Amino acid sequence: MEEENTHFSIKDWSLSDRPREKLLHKGSSSLSEAELIAILIGSGTRKMSAVELSRIIIKDAQNSLVVLGKKSLKDLMTYKGIGEAKAITIAAAMELGKRRAMEMPIELPKIKSSEDAFKIMQPVIGELPHEEFWVMLLDNSHKVLEKRNISIGGITGTLVDARVVFKKAIEAGAVAMVLAHNHPSGNLKPSTQDKALTLKLMEAGKLLDIKVLDHLIITQQGFYSFADQGLL
Repeated sequence: MEEENTHFSIKDWSLSDRPREKLLHKGSSSLSEAELIAILIGSGTRKMSAVELSRIIIKDAQNSLVVLGKKSLKDLMTYKGIGEAKAITIAAAMELGKRRAMEMPIELPKIKSSEDAFKIMQPVIGELPHEEFWVMLLDNSHKVLEKRNISIGGITGTLVDARVVFKKAIEAGAVAMVLAHNHPSGNLKPSTQDKALTLKLMEAGKLLDIKVLDHLIITQQGFYSFADQGLL
């Protein structure tokens, strides 16, 4: 869909509807998601400002940036006033946000609970349409040395080679690890294969003095912890 030739530019908006000025004077945290998106698209249509258009877009995405980030360029371009260039800008911003969440902080995070592990791994695998198996490698203070992808599978499963898992752990000098994989279906219940793999890796870890502290099953909305459930 082509963008209209005439739009309300920012200079035409009322002072209360100018997100750039609001960001300048009050900081980015003072803006709503719709106002931030409005800055990205720059202009609306003859009938509505960029902020009004952005409010419709975010509302249609269930007021969720996660849902908005999953929309295709074609989906975004169904809105009058959103052409290819603006759709690409929104998609690029969503991807930058996702990548920022995935980056490890300079200060090594310390795993004190299953919730800590979930917060690190959910942005990495929680929204994937296929299964992936990852391992977080920890030092003796349970600080994360590395997080490594071990295998990529299909919608219903992935194969994991224990030798690869412990090879990565030894290379990193890890003394403990947290296992994690996602369930694209949203089902948090561990399968028989999940339980068998966990036991296999625990036993292998005992021989190498590398402790398996937990195994998380992660979905977009939540997680299941083997340790919290007393299965380790």
